Amino acid sequence: MDSSKRTELSEIGEFGLIDRLKEFLPAKSDKVIKSIGDDAAVIRTDENVFQFISTDLLMEGVHFDLAYTPLKHLGYKSVAVNVSDIAAMNGTASHIVVGIALSNRFSVEAIEELYTGMKLACDAYSIDLVGGDTTSSRSGLGISVTVVGEGREEEVAYRSGAQVNDLICVTGDLGAAFMGLQVLEREKQVYLANPEMQPELLDKEYIVQRQLRPEARVDVIKSFKTLGLKPNAMIDVSDGLASELLHICKESNVGAYIYEDKLPIDPMTFDTAREFELDPLTIMLNGGEDYELLFTIPQADYEKVRNHPDISVIGYIKSADEGVNIYTKGDHLVPVTAQGWNHFKA
Repeated sequence: MDSSKRTELSEIGEFGLIDRLKEFLPAKSDKVIKSIGDDAAVIRTDENVFQFISTDLLMEGVHFDLAYTPLKHLGYKSVAVNVSDIAAMNGTASHIVVGIALSNRFSVEAIEELYTGMKLACDAYSIDLVGGDTTSSRSGLGISVTVVGEGREEEVAYRSGAQVNDLICVTGDLGAAFMGLQVLEREKQVYLANPEMQPELLDKEYIVQRQLRPEARVDVIKSFKTLGLKPNAMIDVSDGLASELLHICKESNVGAYIYEDKLPIDPMTFDTAREFELDPLTIMLNGGEDYELLFTIPQADYEKVRNHPDISVIGYIKSADEGVNIYTKGDHLVPVTAQGWNHFKA
């Protein structure tokens, strides 16, 4: 390597690093339909069938805190977030392999509890855990899950397929997982200050669950088939709505307008944001780990989603030269910027 120049990871962040790696790691096989740069790699395995492969790494102290994360919930979440990547390709997950790194502070019973959560998720999503690896760790627990799935060629939804005038849709509600994390962190600090204090979580169940045990929206993927709907572009909301919308617009070479009053938020999320003196709009745009689906559809398909109880139309795709903007409730047009989680970024 050329040692004459040193570029710090903090200068380019996670997504800049991915772009750099993508440049000098081109796919060699003509069976690789999509390599680095989407929710999953896409490999042709049959004439009309594509295989999807994705992986996620969860590290203690970065992605989770065992002070308030039950191991069973962590096991479930580690599977669900990977299944979500396959759902974001409009595909179906079939099996996973799991690698774990752990220290001797974990008992056999603790690891069994972790895998019990994984098994519950595998049962919920009808997938099989078929192998993996274990190793020792000097820096806490690490979990790596690789998921494999499949889908028909004509049904695959990439980030790069958005078309001008498409409707922008999102499933579920936004910001709940982030506010659940804020509540858990607050209660941790209260406990550290006074271990006799009991956590105040009775009225926060929904947002805490969204943080500790999210669900992949495979139910929506199934409903697409029932509705005869195929998204032009799709991505899962793991790093925040703003970040994911910018990914779609970059890969599709388009712009977008979204509307604050169309963004879905649960009342508990809204009220908790106010309790923490946070702007609910900021939470909806930049709170990560919701694992909802953000997708675009042709305007002709509006009637197919109009009455769907779990899909919100939040805007529409514009030409690239119009940028990516949000109309606020004050009727101001503001550029969308990504302020969600970005590894390595200063």
